[in-house]
Amino acid sequence: MSEILYQEVPSLDLADFTSGDRAKKTEFVKRLGDAYQNIGFVAIKNHGLSDELQDKLYQVIQRFFALEDGKKSAYEHPEIGYQRGYTGKGKEHAKGRNTGDLKEFYHVGQDLHAIPDEDPVKQEYPSNVWPSEIPEFEQIAIDVFKAIEEAGKNMLRAIALHLALPEDYFEEKVRFGNSILRCIHYFPITNPEEVPEDAVRAAEHGDINLITLLMGASADGLEVLRRDGKWIPITALPEQLVVNVGDMLERLTNKKLKSTIHRVVNPPRDKMNTSRYSIPFFMHPRSEMDLTCLEGCVDSENPKAFTDMTAGQFLEERLRELGLKK
Repeated sequence: MSEILYQEVPSLDLADFTSGDRAKKTEFVKRLGDAYQNIGFVAIKNHGLSDELQDKLYQVIQRFFALEDGKKSAYEHPEIGYQRGYTGKGKEHAKGRNTGDLKEFYHVGQDLHAIPDEDPVKQEYPSNVWPSEIPEFEQIAIDVFKAIEEAGKNMLRAIALHLALPEDYFEEKVRFGNSILRCIHYFPITNPEEVPEDAVRAAEHGDINLITLLMGASADGLEVLRRDGKWIPITALPEQLVVNVGDMLERLTNKKLKSTIHRVVNPPRDKMNTSRYSIPFFMHPRSEMDLTCLEGCVDSENPKAFTDMTAGQFLEERLRELGLKK
């Protein structure tokens, strides 16, 4: 397949895949495959997450991040690698860097009440942490988590078909998967000259997981590295989710699908004192999922590029590289 140098992230309609129209479904899978083999990103509409629910979550996270740092830190849990609750300013850095990103965030995982007692993952995951100051945060976040997870499952069905796998290939692998809804606040910088010279809102990185689904951010700044080395801005309409390939999916497909490097750049100096909010959903499988390269993605031209490991092993390795686990 010849390389396509996209000028912008392709826009797709998820309803084309879910409507039952076979021709539209086939075309959706083709366009998705083309995008994921080249730029690694698409923007989708008709994903099932309502504007009202998005707005409610943005409102509650803005209230949370407006709390004093001392109150927020009460919800910080380094002993679980910050996988639930609050993570303070500058504590996460990109792989290969030591300077912390100019952000703080809040993690929400699977609702343990929804997982059957006999499923072993119920004992594996930590409980969610909810701020007592904002009681409505819990239900709103859980509702958003469910809606985006369902959109993610549909995207994985399309990806499976593109890879000539059964449509339900990922179904059991992501059932009560170790996914994370991350509510991010890129906080205002009132004294730009006092932050490290190389500090940015989010340094260039690839995501750890299978796919990431991103709700529209409150300001510009997200950029993706095209394969010719050019950075292009990612702009999504308010009704769209941006969905990109993560490192686990790149690993599973032996680099057939691209986990594209992306970043969040600092605003112009005169706008450094403004906040930016962003809410990605990192879709993870269950920790026992085998990430061994698919046989159909390995051949003489594309020899196997990765060692065998499980999703859980890969996540542990990456959390240490990001400074979130010892």
